[in-house]
Amino acid sequence: MPIIDAGGIRQYYRLDGNDGRPVLVLSHSLGCDHTQWDAQAGALAPRFRVLRYDTRGHGATEVTAGDYSIATLARDALALIDSLGGILGTDRFAFCGLSLGGMIGQWLGANVPQRVTRLVLANTSARYPDPSIMENRRRTVLEQGMGAVADAVIGRFFLAERVAANPVEVAHTRRVLLATNPVGYAGCCAAVRDLNQTASLPLIKTPTLIVCGDKDPSTPFAGHGELLAREIAGSTVLHLPTAHLSNLERPRSFTAALWQFLLPPNDDNLAAGFEKRRAILGDAHVDRAIQSTTPFTHDFQELITRFAWGTIWQRPGLDDRTRRLLVLAATASLGRWEEFRLHVRTGLAHELEPCDIEELLLQMAVYAGVPAANTGFHISSEEIQQR
Repeated sequence: MPIIDAGGIRQYYRLDGNDGRPVLVLSHSLGCDHTQWDAQAGALAPRFRVLRYDTRGHGATEVTAGDYSIATLARDALALIDSLGGILGTDRFAFCGLSLGGMIGQWLGANVPQRVTRLVLANTSARYPDPSIMENRRRTVLEQGMGAVADAVIGRFFLAERVAANPVEVAHTRRVLLATNPVGYAGCCAAVRDLNQTASLPLIKTPTLIVCGDKDPSTPFAGHGELLAREIAGSTVLHLPTAHLSNLERPRSFTAALWQFLLPPNDDNLAAGFEKRRAILGDAHVDRAIQSTTPFTHDFQELITRFAWGTIWQRPGLDDRTRRLLVLAATASLGRWEEFRLHVRTGLAHELEPCDIEELLLQMAVYAGVPAANTGFHISSEEIQQR
């Protein structure tokens, strides 16, 4: 279990992604843990070194008695990052925090701006307008346990219809909430109760994205997101039709916003296109295409490389496996069998397995016709046998 002594406490963390990638830290909400970010971590790992952790008093991180402060929790995060410096290879990072995590992010952006490259503040606030709410919740969990607040908290985390449907993410979040140590939860309640970082917001100069849930009862845009947007110069705002945990109710929209905000624009889509084209189709195919290029076909080959491979295939919203399957579906539906065979062959050499192609062709039989699926099965069987 990845637990490290950092900042005077034992902290649990998870690292995803390859070495040498830019570091992205994900910080969860009050009453959640690092698993709140499962969907985002999996999607972002190909291009980032993703660090998730359990906040003090939550998950597998140590519980300490007494009231916590946002400054304490932010210093915990810094201590963790510093302790992992040898693994991360840098002391600079992008930071994405939701709710309590966003409050931690504000402190980091204002107090250690030289270390924060990008800042995402989701469903969060710079001040808690009615401290008595958090004080009452703090006392309730200490006296009666987490079950006494679970229904009310889940009702603020998710839209009512999602709570009623009880999908996996709601059920899991409820289990995490109920398993949270009441002492740790109460300590973080105190941090939110005492929150007032309004005066420090103008100190945040890091490029900042503010994410708001249009149906968020805890930190609505009015009085919360609008304050952040007004006081943080140059910040941008994204509205999502969610309650408080926007990254769980709209995971793909949230992740797409992160991609757009965190990734720098591609200045050389021709070079990027050749790199992606080789990764998908293989060096031998690309080398043959280059060698057979003539003055007559040169501009067409460059158009394909720049637009298809250097632009569309570079978009992070779909992974390479999904794009391969879409290409197979489109080429089979249109009867482009030479292209279909090429992508079956190269797909089997990389992300695809025969069962993937079988499922796609069965779907094709229903929506594009049995004859097309029959030809697809014939070609795919030949390629599978050759492998």
